[in-house]
Amino acid sequence: MILRYLSLERLPFLLAVLSCCLLLVRADDFDCIQTLGGTRYNLTILGEQSVNRTRATPPTTTVDYLRFNLCEDLAPKADLPDHDQCPSGTRACLYVVNLKMVKNEDQERITSVIPLAHTEDLKPDLSLSKGSSKDLVLIFHGPEYPKESNVTTPISQSLKITLSCDRELSPGNSTVEGYDGAQFQIAYTGIAGCPIAQEGGDDNGGGDDKVQKPVGSGLGWFFFILLFMFLAYFGIGAYHNYSTYGARGMDLIPHRDFWQEVPYMISDVVSHLCSSSKPRSARPSRSGYVQV
Repeated sequence: MILRYLSLERLPFLLAVLSCCLLLVRADDFDCIQTLGGTRYNLTILGEQSVNRTRATPPTTTVDYLRFNLCEDLAPKADLPDHDQCPSGTRACLYVVNLKMVKNEDQERITSVIPLAHTEDLKPDLSLSKGSSKDLVLIFHGPEYPKESNVTTPISQSLKITLSCDRELSPGNSTVEGYDGAQFQIAYTGIAGCPIAQEGGDDNGGGDDKVQKPVGSGLGWFFFILLFMFLAYFGIGAYHNYSTYGARGMDLIPHRDFWQEVPYMISDVVSHLCSSSKPRSARPSRSGYVQV
């Protein structure tokens, strides 16, 4: 009976742990290396981006300032108080800032902080735009805003970003296309909108669906380790000769007699290779010999 009571008592705790685990799975559910239509994209190139637009709202001016990161949750802004921050787990945060000219100075006031995309409500939607350009279209979802209000009806928020390819722009440029109170739309142009080069095909997705790996990195490490071992050999050998025999100068070189013979050994090998590569002279012809 006591064991049953303890099991029931721990049930809420176990459910809470299970819920946290499910949230973590959902948070890591979106992979920034995406394959769509046989073409692979690397969205990690974007990193954290910011974009803004200015609207005339007489007698003031309104600035819509957006921070977003498609691959990681946004970190809080260090220069803002807690009540002007988006909640933890936000991927896209919209700040609506009101500017009013007072005594020839702009007075800044944050009127809204809207989480457009949040890890718990992400539900990413990827597609390719219609037409010849085939741009990558990504939609992230967020919670309702305002979350608790008796005056305004909460509206589900989302971020829509259209990525166009331009390999000359890194990390790229973003511009605001519009915001209707529910979906904030961005147009991005840069390298993050380009397909990843793949082995056995071009950038349009032909051939294998493998990311091209850098060539020569393993060979570089091999020579680096070889050089390190060579220097360690001389260093340890010199220390051994100094501490054991009190050697100085050239006597510090380990196996000095061998290294003194190395140039002569190389010279012998080169001369042997050169002599063996020369064509042998043909035997003299006996066709003109007359037997007496």
